[in-house]
Amino acid sequence: MPMTDTDVIESAMDLMKLRDAASGRLGVIAEYLRDDPNERSLGGLPPGAPADVVRLAKLSRVNLLKYVVAARVQSMYVDGFQTPESADNLAAWDIWQRNRFDARQIGVHRAALAYGASYVTVLPGTGGIPVMRGASPRTLTAGYSSDDDDWPAVALIRRPGGWRLIDTTTVYDLATGDTSDQLTVTATAEHGATFDGEPVCPVVRYRDTDDLDDPVRGIVEPLMPLQDQINITSFGLQVAQHYGAFRQRYIIGWLAESEQKALNMGAAKLMMFEDNPADIKVGEFSQTDLRGYIESREASIRHLATISQTPVHELLGEMVNLSAEALEAARASHHAAVDENRTMIGESHEQVLNLAAEMAGGQPDASGSVIWRDTRIRSLSEAAAALGQLVTGLGVPPRALWQRVPGVPQHELQQWEAQAGQGDALADLTALLDRQAQPATPATG
Repeated sequence: MPMTDTDVIESAMDLMKLRDAASGRLGVIAEYLRDDPNERSLGGLPPGAPADVVRLAKLSRVNLLKYVVAARVQSMYVDGFQTPESADNLAAWDIWQRNRFDARQIGVHRAALAYGASYVTVLPGTGGIPVMRGASPRTLTAGYSSDDDDWPAVALIRRPGGWRLIDTTTVYDLATGDTSDQLTVTATAEHGATFDGEPVCPVVRYRDTDDLDDPVRGIVEPLMPLQDQINITSFGLQVAQHYGAFRQRYIIGWLAESEQKALNMGAAKLMMFEDNPADIKVGEFSQTDLRGYIESREASIRHLATISQTPVHELLGEMVNLSAEALEAARASHHAAVDENRTMIGESHEQVLNLAAEMAGGQPDASGSVIWRDTRIRSLSEAAAALGQLVTGLGVPPRALWQRVPGVPQHELQQWEAQAGQGDALADLTALLDRQAQPATPATG
């Protein structure tokens, strides 16, 4: 039964308080992930700092956290939804494709890893196809009961010009008045979402990991102090490079009559003075050694790579002639972190797909699992040799290993299956060519 307008507004106000409590933390994470130096410049500069120093501070922000997140996201692509009994995708996969979630999954993964949570809403659509949309925790706030964290009791979504509240039976659209605390219910519609026959709020939460003691914070927040450390070291490097990287000359006992004459003297190879040379002293300051700054920054980046389980060569850009086996070993820790994220996020994807299947009139399948694309670095020849040994040595059916071939997406595997079912294409082609090569038999009359 739908809530009354008063209950809807009260629920929305309660969720807005939760949203306001989390907005500060989420806003800081978003600032750290931005590339615009004007959005977040280096702090700690004294008032009245020279314009050159302020400019160097803005240029000293080296945004590495964005690439730490990207390294995880680019290793996480869902390519199918299958059961152990069949290599064919379940019917819910068609809903995934209709919603273009091959692309939309990237935003869901990125928000879950960066902020620690993201969401997908599943609402009725046209033609019986549910509409699946991802949402960042900066735009969607979910309220959970104390004894169930699989499904929220109610969720609030920020929309242009208003809000949308969703509970276990109904979707409520709300408009804002002259002030943010003035809400009006403008439309209601039942969504009819059920899971195993029970009404649910059709919002699924995605988390990057799980922790029974501490709240999940995502992978960015714990790394922000290291990002600040790298920025400060980069600022010191920029200042030292700007003011002391080149040898500077000084003259004691002589003052240029104009700025132009001082510039000419600075560029001159030979200095000549009209005053008494005994009263003039010319010397130079030694240049600043930048190696300490560079080594310190590289050490901080290596520390960041270790803690974030990111391949260090991807952050430092140090590429040498490494074999596929060496690159795979260098990425072992990264793969372990990605596998943990895939386990958590994969469960949420399966929850969404089963919810969408039931909403479309089908039946959820608890044995269905999402199929992750293999993004590990392997040479094709190495993979072919290993798979060949499984076929010849253990008798594994060759078709069962097709999904293990690196770099082959799901739709190509389906094409292989379809073409394999057509028989021996090479033998058919050979037979056709043989028939064409034979002379035609003359007709008898």
